[in-house]
Amino acid sequence: VAEAAAAADDLIVLDDVDLLVGMHPSDMREAVTTAVRGRRPYLYTPQYEGGRIEAGVTATGVTAAELLRPGLHWLSERRDARRFFIVGNDYVWPQVSSAVARALIRDGGGTLVGQSFLPYGARDYDPIFAAIRRTRADVVILLLLGQEAIAFNREFAEAGLDRRHLRFALATDETVLYGIGAEASAGLHITATYLATLRSAGNDGFLERYHGSFGDQAPTPNSFCQSCYDALHALAGRPRPAPRRAVHLAEADGLDFRVIASF
Repeated sequence: VAEAAAAADDLIVLDDVDLLVGMHPSDMREAVTTAVRGRRPYLYTPQYEGGRIEAGVTATGVTAAELLRPGLHWLSERRDARRFFIVGNDYVWPQVSSAVARALIRDGGGTLVGQSFLPYGARDYDPIFAAIRRTRADVVILLLLGQEAIAFNREFAEAGLDRRHLRFALATDETVLYGIGAEASAGLHITATYLATLRSAGNDGFLERYHGSFGDQAPTPNSFCQSCYDALHALAGRPRPAPRRAVHLAEADGLDFRVIASF
């Protein structure tokens, strides 16, 4: 956190940047905001917990409620899910998002049967797996980042839990799925505002231009890329028209996400 704040100050003082776009976890946002001190515009772009945001920050990313609501409703209606267990990293985004999930689950007639928050780098999942089995959770909601999500999902499948418990993850994109691997992704669901596998004339054209410019081995575009793109347009004074942000529910199919519903 201190390094992020120092980097933001250096960008302003030493590099004289005109603005900052933040693509980092929520627990760094307050420190970066304090370092910026309103000297430059600061846009925060990734999906985040929602609610009150620090003064001087413009958040352009999708909120936890926007992603959780349609996914939880679909799983309840289509998969008869009633019992939910939350696993997240131990910082503000998973903590606040879990409270949002709890309210949505309650309003939908379900039950939050347990939750566990892990510090970065924790790899002893046995107590959590035991709790998931004991509480007979229908769905495990995952609020984990990057390598944390990869490690947990691999062990989840290795322990055989993927045969009995569905997974519903936020902040899990195609890059994370590649790390999880096809053999550990059965029953993994996500919601996102963009997926490369979306079938539309607009997305097909975009992907053709993207790979034409950067080659077939270019990184797969994802919703985090989309939020940065939107932020840059906003900073350029050309906000993209968005009457309502669509959310897509997808299920892992090998190393791809297959869109199964859009809201």
